[in-house]
Amino acid sequence: MLAWFFAIVSIFYGTILVLYLNFQQVVQISERIVSRNYAVSDNSKKMFELLLSMEENGKKYRLLKKPDYATFFQEAQQEFEVSLANIIALEGRGQTLSPRWHEVNRAYQQYAQSDEKQSGDIVWIPEEDINAWLEHITAARKENELEVEETTRELNRQGRASVRNALIGLGVSSVVGLLGVVYLAYSMIGPLKDLMRGIRSVSKDRYSDPVRIQSNDELGELATAFNEMAERLRQEERLRSDFISMLSHEIRTPLTSIRESVNMVGEEVMGPITDRQRRFLEIAGGEIGRICDLLNHLMQASRLEPGALKLHYEPVDSYSLVNACIESLKPSAEQKQIDLQSQVSPDTPDVQADPQYLQQVFLNLIGNAIKFSDPQTVVNIMAVPLVNKSMLSFSIEDNGPGILEEDQAKLFNKFYRSPSVRDHQDGVGLGLSITKNIIEAHNGKIWVKSLVGQGSTFSFTLPLAP
Repeated sequence: MLAWFFAIVSIFYGTILVLYLNFQQVVQISERIVSRNYAVSDNSKKMFELLLSMEENGKKYRLLKKPDYATFFQEAQQEFEVSLANIIALEGRGQTLSPRWHEVNRAYQQYAQSDEKQSGDIVWIPEEDINAWLEHITAARKENELEVEETTRELNRQGRASVRNALIGLGVSSVVGLLGVVYLAYSMIGPLKDLMRGIRSVSKDRYSDPVRIQSNDELGELATAFNEMAERLRQEERLRSDFISMLSHEIRTPLTSIRESVNMVGEEVMGPITDRQRRFLEIAGGEIGRICDLLNHLMQASRLEPGALKLHYEPVDSYSLVNACIESLKPSAEQKQIDLQSQVSPDTPDVQADPQYLQQVFLNLIGNAIKFSDPQTVVNIMAVPLVNKSMLSFSIEDNGPGILEEDQAKLFNKFYRSPSVRDHQDGVGLGLSITKNIIEAHNGKIWVKSLVGQGSTFSFTLPLAP
């Protein structure tokens, strides 16, 4: 980025420097035209007219002998001297003059310094000399006009060069800027997108595939740090799952002994018991059963981690599987007067899946729909083949209270339970996490659509059987 920025700045200031130099040349040419060529043009024109006036007044004086003509001649002669001096003075200011002006000045000085001039008499210049001076002045004026024309052309060339250099600088700056944008897009936007994708994956699924490291700069170091963090999270998740599995297994053995002991006492194997004792034993047995169910879920969650499932694929009859799950859950649905309606037709295509795990998916989702639906409502189970895809989409729609939008992205996280159901619903927040792991192990996807007060629809896809 520094090199790219330096290149653009260099081109920018280089273009300004070139434009400044061209501008200086234009100013110098303009000053030369104004200070020399225009002065020569004005004074030479005046000198030409004064020589003609001197010639005319000299002829009139010699013919008529009137003093007025002599006065006119002297006035024209004085103005001629001033104009000639102005032109000769240009050379003293560093300007170059035509040799013709030196010839005119030298010839005139010979007449001006004659004895008659020094004694105060009028020096009459011969007509042939005036004509020679007129020829020199006319030739010098033409040279000056040609020089003005050539200088004007040079001024035009410098102006065009300035415009061309400015356009070249602008074009090169634009190309360098465009290449810089492309470079930034390639070197920054791509890695940032990969990093954002990884962050979203960690936020949503609690794990992420390693991010590609495309460079050794700060973005590469950031990607390396992210990969190290993701790997550390995976290790900690693995350790946590192993710990939960080990703890569940260790607790389950003594808990089984306690449950069997309570059952033996309740069956009066150890002797007769009172009704009050039986009631407390039933309470203890129920709580032991709840703890066993919790341990079963914990052990199952640790076994169903992503990538740890060992599936046995076979064609599964979607219609039969859904009906079997509905029959299994009908007693709990009838307790709440909930009607389970299957819209899966007998000609629904088979799916390629592990029937045992797939049955668990349907039992979890339909069981949740029954659990969270209001009494005397309907739960719909649907199946729709996806267009132009070898996948089948299942949906379980309930009429429950709905799920807040901010909770929907967290539903499939392990141990997550919405704050709105923690106080009045049992559970440990593992059912949807287990379901998601099973679906993704089958190369499918699962998602939820819900509006508060309008129920929820859990959908997932599975590949069709060959």
